[in-house]
Amino acid sequence: MTGFEDLLHANQTFADTFALGGFDGVAAAGVAIVTCMDSRIDPLGMVGLQPGDAKIFRNPGGRVTDAALEALVLGVHLLKVERIMVVPHTRCAVATATERELRARVSASAGVDVTWQRFHVVDDQVEALAEDVAKVRTHPLIPDRVQVGGFVYDVDTGLLHQHV
Repeated sequence: MTGFEDLLHANQTFADTFALGGFDGVAAAGVAIVTCMDSRIDPLGMVGLQPGDAKIFRNPGGRVTDAALEALVLGVHLLKVERIMVVPHTRCAVATATERELRARVSASAGVDVTWQRFHVVDDQVEALAEDVAKVRTHPLIPDRVQVGGFVYDVDTGLLHQHV
């Protein structure tokens, strides 16, 4: 097993001062965040939280998928989530490229035809955000007491802008 030595070394350093052992895994700040997998996003840092404070679900585009809804339902009912933030971001590949463009780029990289693969591009990010927030708010297992908001994170300024 090679290729991970740098990460395992960093993990050892991390473990030397690890302070979350024995933590029960609830969202200490009562927050869940659905956001994109983009490495420019620090989901906890952008809202002043620390490890253990929130449940984080990441996927391309920060969309509320079936898997995201499953995570949110579990978070609300088992992990003390009381507020849900849906947070896509500016300059996102799934919001700035077409399905055809993404397929072409992946095909070129993979060296095979990927026309069968769907990438769930977003034509209108704010409209998609409103739809995703509505999915959460109307889900039968997300009670009305749970606050749900839709925000766009600006990867160039670090600011969140609430849209829903």
